Amino acid sequence: MIFRYRVSLPGIKGFARVYEVKAGTTLYSFHKQMRADMDFPQDQLVLFKAMDKNGAVVARYGIFDLGAGTIDSVTIDRTVKDGITSFVYFYDTTNVKSVIVTLEGEAEPRPGAVYPLLVETKGPNPVDFENGYVAYEDLPDDKKKPMSVSDDDDDFDDDEDDEDTDEDGDEDGEEIYAEDEDNAE
Repeated sequence: MIFRYRVSLPGIKGFARVYEVKAGTTLYSFHKQMRADMDFPQDQLVLFKAMDKNGAVVARYGIFDLGAGTIDSVTIDRTVKDGITSFVYFYDTTNVKSVIVTLEGEAEPRPGAVYPLLVETKGPNPVDFENGYVAYEDLPDDKKKPMSVSDDDDDFDDDEDDEDTDEDGDEDGEEIYAEDEDNAE
């Protein structure tokens, strides 16, 4: 069985990653794939804070057993059976940096695919948002500008100097010959 998970950032529409994960995959394997795909730091302790459909925290999974098991012993199938519908995945616990991982449902197996499999991406990696990147979708409405060129745009004038240049960009229209063709005249 394959499950589909969406990774998102709280309050940011310009970022998403969608993964398909086998039921028998451990949280540790899922963590390693997300870390590789999103350039998360490799020297940090990680934590999966598991929540049920009501948003209540029902378990915490880490490298060390915090009471519900370790990330290398807990499988995706077990979390689904336990009613866990989302995680807050702390990829940098020291600096409290996290993403939200939400179960979207089941997916059809892909022949020859290696799981966990990244199947959809939107926007740059989370570190870019930390460094001040703002996606167009996340701009306030008064800051959004149409993406078309208007007639009164000073930066673009398609009529400027078109009459003086030919296809090669020569302004005087003089033909240029290769060196071996100069003697042919």
